[in-house]
Amino acid sequence: MTPKERAERSAAAMWDGDKASEWIGMELVSVDEGVAVLEMTVQKHHTNGHKTCHGGVSFMLADSAFAFACNSRNQNTVGQHTFMSYLAPGFEGDRLRAEAQEVSLTGRSGIYDVVVSNQKGEVLCEFRGISRAVAGTLFDESEGEKR
Repeated sequence: MTPKERAERSAAAMWDGDKASEWIGMELVSVDEGVAVLEMTVQKHHTNGHKTCHGGVSFMLADSAFAFACNSRNQNTVGQHTFMSYLAPGFEGDRLRAEAQEVSLTGRSGIYDVVVSNQKGEVLCEFRGISRAVAGTLFDESEGEKR
């Protein structure tokens, strides 16, 4: 199994159980080893009292991209620490894109950067996530090898 195939199978297994990302309107655009791209369109119910995209919605998009990137090796991996910097607002109708990229992976710990931008390519938020691998896998790799 190639790293990309492993990442895609890991993502499919995660997406199957990720009702929160689906509920808010996210779409998984692409995944590969250590990287993931998710998108969503800001709808009225995603906005706050300033009529901008709620920071929690942007954070959720970035966090989901982080999750798909750090779980791309079929090793259960969770967020240990995250933070986000908000640089510009998103608005209703904007198409948000979160691009996660692995910066470092040493032992059970990883560092991932996620950039959230709009359809014009303007950077709205920057997110950093620290991951920790835990016991278990997302799918049984021996099943795929037996076919």
